Amino acid sequence: MTVSRRTPTSGTSGGFGLDDAVIGVLFRQSPTGLHIYDAQLRLVRVNTGARFIHEFPVDRMLGRPMLDVLRTYHADEPEAVEQTAREVLETGVPALDVQFRVRSPEDPVREHVTSASFFQLQQADGTVQGLASVVTDVTERVRTEGRLRLLNRATAGVGRTLDVFRTAQELCGIVVPELADVVTVDVLDSVLRGDAPAVGTVDVRLPLRRAASRSVDDEDHRHGPPAGAALQVCAPCRRDVLPVLEPELVPVLRPDHAGDTALSAAGVHSVITVPLRARGVVLGLVSLYRSHNPVPFDRDDLGLAEQLSAGTALCLDNARLYHRERSVARIVQRNLRQPASRCHAAVETAHVYVPAGAGGGWFDVIPLSGSRVALAAGDTTGRFVDAAAAMGELRAAVTALSELDLPPDEILARLHDLTSRFARAPRGPDPEESPDQTWPATCVYAVYDPVARSCSLAAAAHPPPALVLPDGDVELIDIAAGPPLGQGVGEYPVTERTLPVGSTLAFYNPALLPDGAGARPRHIPLDELHRVVAAHSSLRARCDALADALLPKEPRQDAILLLARTRALDADRTASWTLPNDPRVVNDARRRVAGRLSEWGLDDLGEDTALVVSELVTNAVRYAKGPIELRLVRDQTLTCEVTDDSSTAPQLRRAVVGDEGGRGLFITAQLTERWGVRPTRRGKTVWAELRPAAD
Repeated sequence: MTVSRRTPTSGTSGGFGLDDAVIGVLFRQSPTGLHIYDAQLRLVRVNTGARFIHEFPVDRMLGRPMLDVLRTYHADEPEAVEQTAREVLETGVPALDVQFRVRSPEDPVREHVTSASFFQLQQADGTVQGLASVVTDVTERVRTEGRLRLLNRATAGVGRTLDVFRTAQELCGIVVPELADVVTVDVLDSVLRGDAPAVGTVDVRLPLRRAASRSVDDEDHRHGPPAGAALQVCAPCRRDVLPVLEPELVPVLRPDHAGDTALSAAGVHSVITVPLRARGVVLGLVSLYRSHNPVPFDRDDLGLAEQLSAGTALCLDNARLYHRERSVARIVQRNLRQPASRCHAAVETAHVYVPAGAGGGWFDVIPLSGSRVALAAGDTTGRFVDAAAAMGELRAAVTALSELDLPPDEILARLHDLTSRFARAPRGPDPEESPDQTWPATCVYAVYDPVARSCSLAAAAHPPPALVLPDGDVELIDIAAGPPLGQGVGEYPVTERTLPVGSTLAFYNPALLPDGAGARPRHIPLDELHRVVAAHSSLRARCDALADALLPKEPRQDAILLLARTRALDADRTASWTLPNDPRVVNDARRRVAGRLSEWGLDDLGEDTALVVSELVTNAVRYAKGPIELRLVRDQTLTCEVTDDSSTAPQLRRAVVGDEGGRGLFITAQLTERWGVRPTRRGKTVWAELRPAAD
């Protein structure tokens, strides 16, 4: 019951001094109900308008106390209403818009809302004669206000997350018990996969899955099958996918359907089913049931349910599109990233990759010539497919540039140039809608040589790697990081370190950095890394434990962690010679190589290796001026390396029939698995790899 009070503008309210014309208007022509009570609050007169409010039985009510009148209509809190009227009678202060709910004796099921305003009646001499009550049926107004409040709550409370199940749960929490006693939200199975039927069509044979349900009876607010369970669609909705109103559930929707039988047994007497339709696509169904509330659903309730389902459907469709794009991004990222750690003679690796949809974290372990290995990690901005595409472009560029065997600073410099072009290129279908914009990305690139046990690193605005020494000490590698890729001047200083065998390099991205109230630190907590190292000896266990300790429960961007433990090639697996720059040294080189291959048990490679060494040394003698370095590295392949002081790189060409030369490198390419050239501080190194015959 609600009460509004207002002090009258004059001290008294004239009542019985009205002339007959005014009384005639009030009691015979006014559409508003008017009840007159005497000083003992007994009903003494009722106007014509009051007779039509709830079919008021005048003959039985006249002369009866107000409390009996209220009880006859099953008013809620009749004593409170009667007490309010008595206070007006005693004080003379009107009480306006006193609302209470009643049930008409002729229609006890439906509840009506009545508004009564009480005024004191006085004679001209101030004698209190009784009380006047202006009565109005405000049921429709109250119901309209209630529907608007429910819609406002749904607008603010549904769709706060881009999750199908949580969105459906939010709708159920708002609908029960204000509109229905039980509500279920079922979506097409394809919606959970991010798909939807074509616009304007729907295959009624597609299965539904329960997204959420709620009941006034269930403490856990669940009704029927659990979330995610497969369902069958009831007949009316399968027929036309239109809103269905069943005011009286007699007979049940389909007698042979177990779900309908259960609803009937639970006392459900009225049902509304509306499709979840957004952007011309049907995504599922919302079903509302009444069992405790005896009033059946009507057309107004159906309209409200349609409005609620329309807003919810848009939120579900947004969640579907979000899920689809996020799934595509994850699939692309998983396919682009390293699927498993490769076996390298230079390093033992372990990694953790947690896709979150935002950002494009990536890493790679790239084998280089001479048993060396490149370790790269990076991060790109953006969301979903854009981030995945950017990550794919960046990683492909790193892989391609690694084939050039350049030092880390030159790799990043060239990567910076490529990324600058990516940033200037339009990223959308309409160039006018995609203005020039930066494409910030970070990267760290390291090259480890297991023969020299040296590591050279360069970084582009990426967090510095951490180094775990064999004795368990932890430190950061001090890298003078350059600007992000695609921004500023692409200068990236190189840091050189000699690493003891068994050292571990830890590469990561900002997703693993603590995100507290202040500024985010620029490196992972070294004390946490030291604790993990002390607790675990296995590289895989260290990687998992460190990720568990640093990764947030709900990462906001893709997280990567790569651990690489260094190895070294023993001295008996390498051989090197310094040769004078003399044409006669070619035979000496062939002889020395043949002797070392015999010691290694690789006689099957003797002839091919001799031809390759002859060609490489001959080219060095022809174009270089200083001494020549010849090195053999025995790993999974046999690598022949010839280093000289000439910066001229040999070019592979196909000699025609009349040419006297030009066939040396062509023969080398045919005899080896791969070959290449890499720059050195004093010139270049030409290398070629041969694979021994399988045992």
